[in-house]
Amino acid sequence: MEFEEPVTEIIKRTYNVKSFRFNRPDDFDYKAGQYVTITLKDGEKKMGKPFTLSSSPTEKDHIEFTKKLTGHEFSNMLDSMVPGDKATIKGPFGKLTLEGERDKIALLSGGIGITPMISICKYCTDMKLDTDIMLICSNRTEEDMIFTKELEEMQIQNPNLKVFNTLTRASENWTGCRERICENLILRELPDYYERTFYVCGPPAMVDAMAELLQTMKIPDSEINKESLIGY
Repeated sequence: MEFEEPVTEIIKRTYNVKSFRFNRPDDFDYKAGQYVTITLKDGEKKMGKPFTLSSSPTEKDHIEFTKKLTGHEFSNMLDSMVPGDKATIKGPFGKLTLEGERDKIALLSGGIGITPMISICKYCTDMKLDTDIMLICSNRTEEDMIFTKELEEMQIQNPNLKVFNTLTRASENWTGCRERICENLILRELPDYYERTFYVCGPPAMVDAMAELLQTMKIPDSEINKESLIGY
């Protein structure tokens, strides 16, 4: 479906990431992990981009997408928005979804690729599903980590959710993992990886590398779900 809504809330997640919330129409249904297209107007000019919903289908009063502000034209249009400004929303789209049909899943996210993963984690937590979830988040620095507090709270609520963070350009104060997501990391943190369905989201190069890695680890293509975030 397609509808126009004013933004109701803008949440600053990090120094260069914002979430944009809109009222959710009563007849708008979607699955955790899906995306919508957002179209903005600047005078006579229209621009549209796809964004994964970082909200969960269980959240009935709003929908939310989250954007890394890159300084490009569309990004600047979003950054200048204030509550009350309108956007045209169309969707939902995408197959990187979960409705509880998997017993064990592994979520591999790079940077802003956390957005479908947070939707899936929220959904499983709110629905009190038994799905065993391992989320591995890769970022550059501590300042680039998104939804950290939300994930900490979800882990308290959901004993089936485990979150592992790794930073590739961490400060000296970081005591956690500094590796890129690689075979050794998966073997160490996910010894039962061969029992899991994988979801991968992030920049195209990261997604391609993860798909190739999982294939070399003999994960069937049917158990690898992936989505690249182009232009983020």
